[in-house]
Amino acid sequence: MNIANLEKKTPLHSWIRVEASTGASSCVSLDKVTIMRQYNLPSRDLRLLDPLLAYPSTIVSREKAIVLNLENIRCIITADELLVSVEGLSCNAPGLEWQYVELVKRRLASRSDNLPFEFIALDVALEETCDYLNALTAELEIEGYPLLDELISRISTLNLERVRRLKNRLVALTRKVQKVRDEIENLVDDDDDMAELYLTRKKHSIESSHSEHGNPGGPGLSVSAPTSPVGSPIRTSAGQKKMERNFSFARSSRHESSRIVETGKLNIEEAGMLLEAHFVVVDNTLNKLITLKGYIDDTEDFINIQLDNVRNQLIQVDLLLSTASFIVAILGVVVGIFGMNFPVPLFDKLKAFYWVLGISGLTGIVIFCVFLWYFKRRRLIPL
Repeated sequence: MNIANLEKKTPLHSWIRVEASTGASSCVSLDKVTIMRQYNLPSRDLRLLDPLLAYPSTIVSREKAIVLNLENIRCIITADELLVSVEGLSCNAPGLEWQYVELVKRRLASRSDNLPFEFIALDVALEETCDYLNALTAELEIEGYPLLDELISRISTLNLERVRRLKNRLVALTRKVQKVRDEIENLVDDDDDMAELYLTRKKHSIESSHSEHGNPGGPGLSVSAPTSPVGSPIRTSAGQKKMERNFSFARSSRHESSRIVETGKLNIEEAGMLLEAHFVVVDNTLNKLITLKGYIDDTEDFINIQLDNVRNQLIQVDLLLSTASFIVAILGVVVGIFGMNFPVPLFDKLKAFYWVLGISGLTGIVIFCVFLWYFKRRRLIPL
């Protein structure tokens, strides 16, 4: 009774279901317990699909389903159907989920290849994610390059603030693209993980294995070896032959089932080609972001060089002003000496003032020129 009450209290979530056989779509409301039981998924996989939790992009392959969390697409892909998570309370409202569903239905209606349903849904999801990330990258490039050129021509607080915001957006987008690229690369590098993506093949292998092992030798026969009843006398030759036939049939059935699984693991060309195609697109998008980041770094270096140049010019001006202040201080010493209130014979001459003034000025100019020559020789100022 308590378990039933707990299941009733489990909140329902809106999903869009697409059937693989007919391509029909419908809105359903399912709770987490039902999804976990039906698709044999752990609870941590369902947390990846929660729109309230910000998880990075993830591609997880389980026994019966593929769990996708790619930016705006959160879904569960099986061999028979597709469940797309809806962020709002109602799945009837138009949004990116319905756009993805319509693309899957269109691909199902017009497909000419023999791709299984799970690959079609995965292909459309990766294609939509790559297009979405590429559109964000193109928007960032259109806004970024003119802004950086304007910053180079005119350094201002407003332009610096705009570049700072641009760089924050670039770092966040680069992290998203890098995560999608890493997920695809991890799948491409591991053959076992790519083999796990073949849900239809695994389903058919399991069904064929169950049908063969369930009734191996016709009606009334079992895969296990028959045992003689207690107290049975000596086993006849016919019984021995029958037992050997049952054992050989069981061994051949197990060998055939394992051979199908091993063949499924080795024949992963379709998955490899599909993932590599999207890996190239995501890697190209990442290269664009890296190029833009390099342009931002070059702009920052150029601005720092400009600021260093201005700072050096200010230091040179300060050096010249300090030298001029030193010369003026020398003239001030002369003025202070002649301003003393004590008798000096030089004061009695009429042109002594002009001589002192001329000699002091000429001496100051000579000292200033000597300082300039020294600065130029030491390359302290570009003269």
